[in-house]
Amino acid sequence: MTPAPSICLTGTAHFGAHQLFPPVQLEIDAGTWSCLLGPSGCGKTTILRLIAGLETGVDFQGQIRAGDGQPIPGRVAYMAQTDLLLPWLDVLGNVTLGARLRGAPADTAAAKDLIARLGLGPHVHKRPSQLSGGQRQRVALARTLMEDRPVVLLDEPFSALDARRRADMQELAAETLTGRTVLLVTHDPGEAARLGDRVFLMDERGMVEAVPPAVSAIRGADDPDTLAFQGRLLAALRAQSAA
Repeated sequence: MTPAPSICLTGTAHFGAHQLFPPVQLEIDAGTWSCLLGPSGCGKTTILRLIAGLETGVDFQGQIRAGDGQPIPGRVAYMAQTDLLLPWLDVLGNVTLGARLRGAPADTAAAKDLIARLGLGPHVHKRPSQLSGGQRQRVALARTLMEDRPVVLLDEPFSALDARRRADMQELAAETLTGRTVLLVTHDPGEAARLGDRVFLMDERGMVEAVPPAVSAIRGADDPDTLAFQGRLLAALRAQSAA
């Protein structure tokens, strides 16, 4: 894997005459996790798709650049809010889909190991229709992790999981994505408090940064500083809603 670059997005976006978000500046440090929180409809997913080079339907005026000066497309793994699993493939086939689409040999052993670590070992040959929503989301996460790209964009990857499984998956993702440049969109202030090296709050008025505890991520869910930061994030989100 090539070294993970920093990424900087600056600009504004419109849907026709409607401003989706005002001028913002998002700086994502190389090899770390950045978290983006905010109400639905403020443009968080659009920012992910802009960085990934995907269609957004918006008029974006600004620039997106990697700190190493190299193009970003081709170096990104992206996990959408929906699992986008192919219904005719089993779990293993969906997890190794990227390699197959590129005409490359799939690392089946690594895929099966990751599937097992995600608690899906007994389901490796099941089709998506035979899985629960949380299981499907774990398959989509495994497919993203298998891509082994230096930049990883995650759109609420743990939202369909119960609390215990969510904590487990956060820790596995943090371990697996060590050294990658990760941008995580989430509505969960507790998740951002655990995972974020940098945390950004966004609404229709713009973007501000919240400073996390000095202890490195991934932080203990019961750590007092983490819980205090979670409380500050929740208060800020409530203030956004009231404004």
